[in-house]
Amino acid sequence: MTQFLQIHPENPQARLVRQAVDIIRDGGVVAYPTDSAYALGCHIGDKNALDRIRRIRQLDDRHNFTLVCRDLSEIATYARVDNAAYRLLKHCTPGPYTFILRATSEVPRRLMHPKRKTVGLRVPDNAIAQALLADLGEPMMSVTLIMPGDEYPLIDPYDIRETLQHHADLVIDGGYCGMEATTVVDMVEDTPLVMRAGKGDIAPFED
Repeated sequence: MTQFLQIHPENPQARLVRQAVDIIRDGGVVAYPTDSAYALGCHIGDKNALDRIRRIRQLDDRHNFTLVCRDLSEIATYARVDNAAYRLLKHCTPGPYTFILRATSEVPRRLMHPKRKTVGLRVPDNAIAQALLADLGEPMMSVTLIMPGDEYPLIDPYDIRETLQHHADLVIDGGYCGMEATTVVDMVEDTPLVMRAGKGDIAPFED
């Protein structure tokens, strides 16, 4: 049975956040709001939960998951970032960006791009997502909540609950958070490359 928690979008209730984090730690799959769209997330070390998300989204093994981090202090553990890239990341986080970076050995292989050994990292500007990450104390594995065959993410928490009734362990109603995906920036080379223009302003990455 999918649980449904209504969490305040600006002042998340600590008791409900803890409840949600307990579900994540126990191997649950959660639908939660971010600063760009609703997402599916799970515990970083849980292969079964990851496989369940793949089934929900009908993703193959080549699809890149994103590590959603609370702040940049976690990025050095999972990605190799030089000083210039770090300054750019600091300027753009938290915000609706996904950064493709070289992965460190701390990243589970199933999260890396198999050939490039890269990982997507993101620091969302959303109070609920930040509260979950703070309580969890580590990043979450995440993908945007776009159902197979759909062009856009699901945006209504009640629609999400109905759609994921037998697939997710928890749906968090954090209100409307839009349907525009993140801007994806490849930071592997010296010059940043915008792979997808989304909600985040691309101006910082243009010459």
